[in-house]
Amino acid sequence: MASLRDIRRRIKSISSTSQITRAMQMVAASKMRKAQEATLRTRPFGQLLYSIQRHATTHAIDFTDPLMAVRDVRKRAVILIGTDKGLCGSLNTNLYRVASQFDPESTVYIAVGKRAGQFIARTRRQLAAEFSITDTPRFTEVRPIAAFARDMFLKQEVDQVQIVTTRFINTLRQQPAVVEMLPIGEITNADIRAAVAERDTPFEEGEVLFEPSPEAVLKYLFGNYLNVFVFRAVLEAKASEQSARMVAMTNATDNATALIKDLSLEYNKLRQGNITKELLEIAGGQLGNS
Repeated sequence: MASLRDIRRRIKSISSTSQITRAMQMVAASKMRKAQEATLRTRPFGQLLYSIQRHATTHAIDFTDPLMAVRDVRKRAVILIGTDKGLCGSLNTNLYRVASQFDPESTVYIAVGKRAGQFIARTRRQLAAEFSITDTPRFTEVRPIAAFARDMFLKQEVDQVQIVTTRFINTLRQQPAVVEMLPIGEITNADIRAAVAERDTPFEEGEVLFEPSPEAVLKYLFGNYLNVFVFRAVLEAKASEQSARMVAMTNATDNATALIKDLSLEYNKLRQGNITKELLEIAGGQLGNS
């Protein structure tokens, strides 16, 4: 049975841990709000760019581009967007479970985040490149990632590029997802309808005019589209990371508070028991003397 001194030490230790987790909770909450705002602000722009590109592609009948080339997949590249730090619950575990489903012999990985690079090294998978992103991602940080993946595809080092990231749904829910990046492939009116429906705007059946031509618009859009595509995936991952960390630190703080409460109750019971025992010994001694 633990002594009063042992319980006091445990209460003091847990109180110190609770102060740390509470501070980390507040920091994560601040970063979470910024990351969520950035993600939600970027979504409409990315969806609009997607629908414009889809419209232009269907109107450019004879347009071809190396980024649209569909080949038999003998080798694929996976951009794995993880975190730089831990203490974010099961976020990384769920992400790595999805990433590990790819055949290690025919898959090369582009790691984004220290934890993603550590996972690839630990599982002895093929690492093509590793990038780091700050807690507040900038567009200039993401462009080298998109350019590296695009060059691998154009040089035919890989036949397909996919992104494994965590999609932000809300503060309490984040979902790992596999997103197709390259090839862009053949685009149909059904893709356009899906893109427009995602923006909750009506689909117009009327004629669409592109100036100077759909081909010129597409040549300009393709490069920027891939940059925005990766940028959105990184923002989603950062919003998910900060949300998961805030929830994890909140749970840790609540658990510490509950444990301190239980230990305090045990301490008071033990202390009162010791006092009662001492009083009985004193009373017994007085009766013996009389």
